[in-house]
Amino acid sequence: MLWVGGAAGGRVVSRREDIPERATGTRDDPAGTSQDFAELRGTTQNMENTVNHTSLSGRTAVVTGAASGMGAATARLLAAHGARVALLARREDRLKELAAEIERDGGRAIAVAVDVTDQASVDAGAARVHAELGAADLVVNAAGVMLPNPIDDGRADEWTRMIDTNVTGALRIIRAFTADLVAAAARGATADLVNISSIGAHALFPGYAVYAATKAALTHLSASLRTEFGPRDVRVTNIEPGLTDTELASHVDNPALGEEGRLGEMFDALGSLSADEIADLVAYVTSRPRHVNLRQIVVLPTRQA
Repeated sequence: MLWVGGAAGGRVVSRREDIPERATGTRDDPAGTSQDFAELRGTTQNMENTVNHTSLSGRTAVVTGAASGMGAATARLLAAHGARVALLARREDRLKELAAEIERDGGRAIAVAVDVTDQASVDAGAARVHAELGAADLVVNAAGVMLPNPIDDGRADEWTRMIDTNVTGALRIIRAFTADLVAAAARGATADLVNISSIGAHALFPGYAVYAATKAALTHLSASLRTEFGPRDVRVTNIEPGLTDTELASHVDNPALGEEGRLGEMFDALGSLSADEIADLVAYVTSRPRHVNLRQIVVLPTRQA
C-alpha cells in the first residue's frame, strides 16, 4: 500500500553520474557544473512543491474508521496539510483524543461517534458534520473489520458484521455525502471518494472467503461508481493494501488464522506496511490536479507477492 512521502514527479539525483552532462562550460566552470546544480536545485524545488499537498488546504474531509489504524493516520495527515476533518468511528473516546491532538497541532477536527452499520447513526453523524464543518469534498471509507474463519464453522454473526461494515457501511457513508461531492465538483472544486479495500479482493487465503468477498465487492463498487461519478468530475479511488500493521489482526478469534498462526507467520516472513504509509498514499492521490484520477492502487510490502 504505498507511496511513501517522497518524490512525485521529477527524479532524485543522488550521484554525480546521474547529473545530466553539459556540452558547454565557462572559463570559471569548464565542466558546466554550476548549470548542472542549478538544474538540480530546480528539480528538487519542483519535487518539494509536488509533495507539499497544498491542494488539501481548505478542504473538508470525512474519514471513517478514524479511531485507529489507517483511518486515524489518514485523518491526522489530511489535517496536517490544512484540511478540516470529521473523525467518524464508534469509539468516541479515541476520536476525542485524536481531535484534541490535531487541534493542538494547529489543525481543525471534530469527533463524531458513528456506527456505519446503523443508518440512523450515519444520518445523525452526517447532519453534525454539515452543521459544524459544512459540505464535504473528500470522503475516505476506511472503516472495516476482518473476521476470518473456515466456512464450515458457519459464523453467520461474523458474515453479517463484515458485510454490514465493509460493504453496506461504505454505501451508507457514500449515500450520506454524495450530494456534497457532486456539488463540490459542479462548482469547480476537487471532489474525492476514496475506498480502502484490500489485496484480499484478489488474493486467495483459506479461511478468509467472506472477508475477501466483502473487499472484492468494495473494489467492484468503486469501479462501477466511477461510471456514475466520473462524468460529473468526482474522482473515485480504490486502494488495496497488502499486509499492514493495524488493529485488524487483533480482532481475529481463530488462533490458527490470527497473529499466533498463519497471519503472524506472513507478517514475520513478508514484513508489513504501516498505517502512516497508507495515509501518505491517500494524501497523495487526493492532492493531484482535479482532472487526474488515480483510480485503482494495489500497494504491498515488497516481499508480498
